[in-house]
Amino acid sequence: MPFDDALARRNAVVLAFASVFAGANAAVLFSTGAIVGQSLGPSPEWATAPITAFVLGTAATTMPAAFLARRFGRRLAYQTGTVLGILAGLVAAYSIREGLFVTFMLAAALCGAYQAFVISYRFGATDNASPAFRPRVISYVLLGGVASAFVGPQLVIYSKDLFPPFTFLPSYLFQSAVALLALLCLFAYRDGPPPAVNNQAPARPLREILKSHRLKVAILSGAIAQALMNLIMTAAPLAMIGCALTTTDAALGIQWHIVGMYLPGFFTGHLIARWGVYPVMLTGLAILGACALVAISGISLEHFFVALILLGVGWNFAFVGATSMVAEGQKPNERNKIQGFNDLVIFGITAIASLSSGKILAAFGWSSLNLTMFPFLVVAAGMVIWLAAGERRTVRGG
Repeated sequence: MPFDDALARRNAVVLAFASVFAGANAAVLFSTGAIVGQSLGPSPEWATAPITAFVLGTAATTMPAAFLARRFGRRLAYQTGTVLGILAGLVAAYSIREGLFVTFMLAAALCGAYQAFVISYRFGATDNASPAFRPRVISYVLLGGVASAFVGPQLVIYSKDLFPPFTFLPSYLFQSAVALLALLCLFAYRDGPPPAVNNQAPARPLREILKSHRLKVAILSGAIAQALMNLIMTAAPLAMIGCALTTTDAALGIQWHIVGMYLPGFFTGHLIARWGVYPVMLTGLAILGACALVAISGISLEHFFVALILLGVGWNFAFVGATSMVAEGQKPNERNKIQGFNDLVIFGITAIASLSSGKILAAFGWSSLNLTMFPFLVVAAGMVIWLAAGERRTVRGG
């Protein structure tokens, strides 16, 4: 495929602006989903079920989103995603108005389906970029993601009480409105020429590919990082309200958490290039442990904010490192298969974590929920250290 950095720059700018609005989708749901779930659900233990529906919606739509992009082009695929986002906000608002828990779960799943398209924006930005230019266009899209961290929570803060007594109903109407703005932005996206078809050796069976210890560790450690992030982030708004903080405080906590998730993306790749993937992943796991310690040490607003920021930064280091390992060494005709399996494992484990989050919080409390992180962090760190030690022995022996 010929490189066209001018087209790549144009598309990256378009996707950055679209990300500002599209990224508000997840931020609105993360800020309010568990709170609405608690008010509509059959019991407090089901409060985080809407976030689980979001995760499952993302998982179920990842492959269809990729198929649409491959078959009809990214612009049409991304626009289809925004239609799902518009519908999600309208269904959520209706559910709150009528007090329908199951219908709100459907809205959350539609939000997740929309998110499956949004998370692939970074790939759309790199389609026509030369290798040297790809980090720059990815940075453009990440900048839009950082901006969306402010848009979504601020929508919640300023709109949540506009239609009393239906708290958060207008927030979802505004979520639909910003999805419409993202749709309008995407009309400026231009699909590049299709990639050339090369003669390649047939793709290996998944069973054979997964014989790689490095790949298995990458998938499992990435899944643990994602699941633990979701475990704590999902319950945080409920815990904050339970500690006499406000819904505005909860929305701001999610805002700074999302900033912590995306802002390090501007330099995580450079750290991996400079220090190697294993030290960066272990640093991320250590930061996740620090998040748990801060959360356990107090329930003030500052404790929650610092813990949520650390949760985002730790996730970024660990997850980006694991993702970079998954992407290494795969043939072009094997990448979709591996990425699909990787996403299946990650979203499957994350769905279990998000559903468990509300049950653990209701039964044992915020401190116990954070203590739950440590065994999994030890397992993930142990796998990374074992892999690194094995590779060092191989190098010395060779």
